[in-house]
Amino acid sequence: MTPQQSGIELGLHASIVSVHRNEPHVVCVTSPENQKNRDSLPFGVFTPLAHRTLEIGLRNWVEEQTGLSLGYVEQLYTFGDRGRHAREGDSGPHMVSIGYLALTLQTDIGIRHVRQRRWYDFFPWEDWRHGRPEMVETLIEPLLLEWCEQTIDSDAREHPLGRKERIRFLFGLNGANWDEEKVLDRYELLYEAGLLKEAAIDGRTTARAWNSLPELGRPMNHDHRRILATAMSRMRGKLKYRPLVFELLPPVFTLYELQKVVEAISGTPLHKQNFRRLVEGGGFVETTGEMKKSTGGRPAKLFKFRRVALVERPSPERRANVPKITG
Repeated sequence: MTPQQSGIELGLHASIVSVHRNEPHVVCVTSPENQKNRDSLPFGVFTPLAHRTLEIGLRNWVEEQTGLSLGYVEQLYTFGDRGRHAREGDSGPHMVSIGYLALTLQTDIGIRHVRQRRWYDFFPWEDWRHGRPEMVETLIEPLLLEWCEQTIDSDAREHPLGRKERIRFLFGLNGANWDEEKVLDRYELLYEAGLLKEAAIDGRTTARAWNSLPELGRPMNHDHRRILATAMSRMRGKLKYRPLVFELLPPVFTLYELQKVVEAISGTPLHKQNFRRLVEGGGFVETTGEMKKSTGGRPAKLFKFRRVALVERPSPERRANVPKITG
């Protein structure tokens, strides 16, 4: 049965993450047909006759579009809401997409239609490395509280926590703790409140007029920013119990360099001494016996990742409680 007969196409999306100069980046592509110049994640349709597996299909599409040969890849989630790829008058097959998280060390791609953008350009409220972002207090909080006063759609399923409690819980307001893993939940809340341009594009009844929407990060095509939020949530969660971060580091590194990459991904500052005790005590790294002299200060020990930690890694129930200092 063809996609047109079944009404279904299966798409593959890749959130490809790298860290360059202590900033997390994601690979984005644009096309000549994209008049709005909005970013997209690398994407392609799964073709069973050409792709033996979903992951092979994803790797093929990514290499064709970006020139990247992916290393670490993991499947995230299946996105199937109607309207995700809708266009005016669209009568084509429904697009169901599988999102993936991929990691790369390559930071210079050199292809005209491919960009590496800071992921905090898309989610500026997620970067707490220098304290609470000003926009949370001056823009997001008042707009969300204004939304709280609006009538609840009788056909919508309201979250059991209620709007005000969700805002407090997700954005760390009024004494609530900031949970860096709730990237997708925060994106979904802002989308539900109609404060993101994707909500206006999708025709959400709560969405403001396009010219009155606040600048809450760069919009992306279709629901690609939602897929990227899912990848960020997954990666931040795995920082605490899986050694994924070492896929973003060169073979040898200092503990300072490791800490900066972890901070870049988590969006939160870490206590230096506690972090070092945790890393060394956790068995993830071992010293090379060499020193790095070009640090701008005192020479620093060089470390490497203990590959045996891949089979020693703890389960999610033994998550590391990394001490943080937040503003």
